[in-house]
This record gives sequence, structure tokens and C-alpha cells, in this order.
Amino acid sequence: MRLELQKRAQVSTLFSILSPLLALALTLVVGGIMFWALGKSPTGALYTFFVEPLLDVWSLHELVIKAAPLILIAVGLAICYRSNNWNIGAEGQFTIGAITGSILPVLYPEWHSPMILPLMLVMGMIGGALYAGIPAFLKIRCNTNEILTSLMLVYIAQLFLDWLVRGPWRDPQGYNFPQTKSFQVEAVLPEVLDSGRAHMGIVFTLLAAVLLWFMMRFMLKGFQVSVLGQSARAGRFAGFSAKNMVWFSMLLSGALAGLAGISEVSGSIGHLQPTISPGYGFTAIIVAFLGRLNPLGIVASGFVLALTYLGGEAAQLSIGISDKVSRVFQGLILFFVLSCDTLIHYRIRLIFNPSAATAEAKN
Repeated sequence: MRLELQKRAQVSTLFSILSPLLALALTLVVGGIMFWALGKSPTGALYTFFVEPLLDVWSLHELVIKAAPLILIAVGLAICYRSNNWNIGAEGQFTIGAITGSILPVLYPEWHSPMILPLMLVMGMIGGALYAGIPAFLKIRCNTNEILTSLMLVYIAQLFLDWLVRGPWRDPQGYNFPQTKSFQVEAVLPEVLDSGRAHMGIVFTLLAAVLLWFMMRFMLKGFQVSVLGQSARAGRFAGFSAKNMVWFSMLLSGALAGLAGISEVSGSIGHLQPTISPGYGFTAIIVAFLGRLNPLGIVASGFVLALTYLGGEAAQLSIGISDKVSRVFQGLILFFVLSCDTLIHYRIRLIFNPSAATAEAKN
């Protein structure tokens, strides 16, 4: 006896559209049960998670700050996944982008010029793209699995950052704290509004989402991404290069992750330190799938996932739960999104005589 997934001949368009909403509803139900098991009020906990952070201006600014890197990374990952290239190492590319973009304000703190910020952003994108190019090169030349190589490179990047801020880049006047000098004023992203900390990173994010949506919808490159992602053989018949697509998708996603990294450091933190991300690169994978790998859908899903970060921080203070609970929420969302998509596109069959079923399939 075995289970088998059989692809459905016809897929319900309505259920395909409603799949993310169904996944969110299931997450809320299971999350409520989890809070009840922890001895907390389910309605009160969910209110703290998803409603309370929206009630004051300061929280809204913090929501924008957390949503910006999630969306920016996720729109790049969506291009990778739609082209069937599985970049799982955006967290490492985020970190390397932050490091390379910080070279100028850390090593040349006396340089005051309006050119320093644009150069930092460009250097961050180059750093992230080059780091993503490593798994791309290994996939093309050595046929290695980009999932494993990109993931392992995350830990190398994090250890490299930790070594830098504790060693050669440590601020000599920082009272022995493991961090660099604070960036000069010209190296800090300006705020969008005077009412809070939200910075120009959200502008880069929305611009990238719109441009990539336009590319996927109206440009030949977007058509190439879709064709090669669905069938590499069909893409070859059309004259599209799978190797070129590996380079394009990985470098693009790495550049956007690097831009997110330097934007986070320049706009929200103001210096490098051992931890610059609560896991944006990994959470962005959930954001991409929750947004149906559509850049505009990713904008909405990015704010939903950012709300779990902000709500988790509020819940720690108000109802006394662990910060791991917000990660459980994020994991539940991904689990239910993938589960709903699987059940929508496939039918589960229970086969009691596998040999007979195999013979029937051959005939």
C-alpha cells in the first residue's frame, strides 16, 4: 500500500486564487489552538499579534521598516523560483551586501560627500550579486545543487560579519562592543516622513516590485523566465539558454538581497554589528510563496509577514510568550500555503496493489 499524488486534469481557478487566504485562515485557527495550549487567551493573543501593532503611528513605521527587506528579497527570489532555480541563500547575500556596502563609511569615515550613499547602495548590490554568483557558477560548471551551496554560504557570510565587527572593523572607541563606527550623516538613508523611522528603503522596494512585475508581464525576459521554469526542454526549442537564465535569476536575486542588506544597515541600524537580520532572507521565501511568486502579490504578503515580527515583539512584552512563537506562525503559513497548493493541483490516491497500478500505468 502506498500514497500517490496524481496531477488534476482541471484545476479550480477560484481555489487557486483563494489558496493564500485559506492558508492564512488555517494559520490563525492553528495559532489560536497553540495559544490556548500555552494557557493564553487565543483571541487576546491574536489581537496582540495582528491588530495592536496597527493602532499607532510608531508601529506603522516599524511595520514598513520590517516589510521593506522582506519584499525586496522576495521579489528577487520569485524570479529564481519561477525559472526553476532555487536560491535559498538570500540571508547570506543580504549579509554580504551589508558588508560591501559599508566599506566606505567604515574605512573612510572622514569622507563627507553626497556621492557616498549612492555608491554604498551600488556596492551592496554588487556584493550580493557576486555572492549569489558562487552557487550559480557551481551549478553551471559542476552541476552542484544550488539549494545546498547557497544555504551553506549563509553561515560563511554570518561568520565573516562576526569576525569583522569583533576584529578589524571594531570601533576602537566603542567601549569594546562588537560593532563598527556609526555611519556619518551622508551615509544614512533619509526618512520618508518626519513622524517615524521609515526610510527610503521602502521606495526601492516598491520600485523593484513594480519593475519586476512589468518585466514578467510585458517583456521577453519575463516570458523566458516562465517558459524555462515550466519546461527547460521547451525553452531550448524556443532558443532560450538555461545557463544564461541561471546567471540572470541568481545575480538578480542576489543584487536585490544585497540592496536590502545595505538599506537595512544604513537606514535602520546605522552601523554593522554581529546580528543585522532576524532572518529576513529565510522569511522572504515564505513571502514569495504566499504572494504566489507575483511581485505585486509579494508586496501584500510582505506586510503580513512583517506583522508577525512586530506582533511577536509586542506579544513578548504584553502576554509573556517566547519570540519563537512568531517563527512558528511563519512556519505554519508556509506549511499551509504549500499544503493548499498541493491539494488544489493534485489528487491523493491510496494504492493497495502498487505492482498492478504500475502495470496499468505502463499499459
